[in-house]
Amino acid sequence: MWAWALLPVSLAVFGTVGLWVVYAIAVSNNTVNITEEFPYISTCGSYSPQSCLFSQICNICCVLALWIVTIRFQQIRDLGRASHLNTAGLVLGFISSIGISILGNFQQSVVNGVHLLGALMAFFLGLAYFWVQAWLAYYSPPSRDRRWVVPVRVILCSQCTCLVICMFVLHGTGFRSEAAMCEWALVMCFFALFGIFAAEFRHIDFHKLTVQKKGIKTASDANGVWTLQEIH
Repeated sequence: MWAWALLPVSLAVFGTVGLWVVYAIAVSNNTVNITEEFPYISTCGSYSPQSCLFSQICNICCVLALWIVTIRFQQIRDLGRASHLNTAGLVLGFISSIGISILGNFQQSVVNGVHLLGALMAFFLGLAYFWVQAWLAYYSPPSRDRRWVVPVRVILCSQCTCLVICMFVLHGTGFRSEAAMCEWALVMCFFALFGIFAAEFRHIDFHKLTVQKKGIKTASDANGVWTLQEIH
């Protein structure tokens, strides 16, 4: 069902537009001064009124990311690729998604330590998650999408790795504006990586959750059944 492809696209578009709206508000009300230095995303979202919008954007992105991570885990498993690596990807995806919510709700200007923890969870574990997805996609059953999805995913993951390194090196050496630009580029690449899932999600035929009450005797002891089917 092609409608499932809208989920990762929605996250990518909503997150991208939302963060740039926060930037525009911060510039317009002079809470950041781009003539002095280019601001970090967190700096733009640290002050009222855009801090409220920034928190909501991060919360919504967190929920959408958790949904995508869960569906992708089940999709890989239903393709017969159940493995410890797929489970590790699920854990990495969950923790990094929670990191998005943490950095959004604990602003840099209020609780900097917790904010940095959320940023590290989102950036480092999120990057690890997408590298895992690149590996799983490479070993997934052949399809028309796989021929371009895998190379694009690897290129974007490589760019994210370089941007993370550059961001921390530049920040540590005092080039804050350049480091902030790397951060913005990094986040845009993350949204692009989420958007690529649309190519794989469009093959999902249906996504069904069946819940049974405890105490009902059935042929299976399972209380819930998740089903995803692939059409090639």
